[in-house]
Amino acid sequence: MRAPEFAAYIHPARQYPELWRILLGILLTLFIYLACFALMLVVLYPIIGPLEYFGWLLGLQSMDQAPQTLFLLLSFAGLFLGTILAAAALHGRGPGTLFGPGRETLRAFCLTSMVLVPLYAVMLAISWQFSPAVPNLPLDAWLRYLPWALLLLLVQITAEELLFRGYLQQQLAVRFQARWIWMGLPALGFTLMHWNPEAGGNLWAILFVIFCFALIAADLTERSGNLGAALGVHFVNNIAALLVVSVDGSITGLALYVTPFGIDDTSALPMGLGVDLLLLFVVWRLLRALIVR
Repeated sequence: MRAPEFAAYIHPARQYPELWRILLGILLTLFIYLACFALMLVVLYPIIGPLEYFGWLLGLQSMDQAPQTLFLLLSFAGLFLGTILAAAALHGRGPGTLFGPGRETLRAFCLTSMVLVPLYAVMLAISWQFSPAVPNLPLDAWLRYLPWALLLLLVQITAEELLFRGYLQQQLAVRFQARWIWMGLPALGFTLMHWNPEAGGNLWAILFVIFCFALIAADLTERSGNLGAALGVHFVNNIAALLVVSVDGSITGLALYVTPFGIDDTSALPMGLGVDLLLLFVVWRLLRALIVR
């Protein structure tokens, strides 16, 4: 038996629930995302100039420079646009139906963020005692980038949540009763987006933690009937992981600090992933009590 909040959340998806529409919607979303990314590359050429352009593009592979990281985050505007256009063109749905009730969504996002910021700060302080982070960006440079980083980070997490916990979870939920389909398949897609061969022997452990994160976001969305809690968890988590302390060898361009070990370090990173998993469990239980009515 589905909660009334979730039943109301997925109701707009019932008008055009055909599977072919979902598959075509995914393809349309990806096409618009890639088209926007290509357009950004074209616009970038006269801005940077021919002498610096290709060297700048190589920096997109390492993501250890702030401009390239901002560019990556901005590119998710294409994913955001693609999801909204796919929902409108193939399902006759407005953007608001992907978020859920506006007031409830905003309330859940704000409450989640206010609860998790101090919690993550405490966890970072504790982990610092065992493994002090290494300075990355100078503080003055970090503060200059911070407003843009926060804005574009919000674009990035909103685009991902709209696609996976909004569009896909809703459309699959009206077609299938099995939770492993409408919750598990979007979570799997979200996880595969984070595939990083540079992680080496840690890759599967990292993907497992990301998959657990996706399931938690999906569960909070189901229980609350809106995207607010999932957006809040994703936002605070990415602030901690991309702007405060990033794992060396991952996306470090906007981080104030980086870890003393790399993403492929099979001795130190697994312990950190275990702590992340424990933190996610605590966050999940806490938010279920606070957000879910």
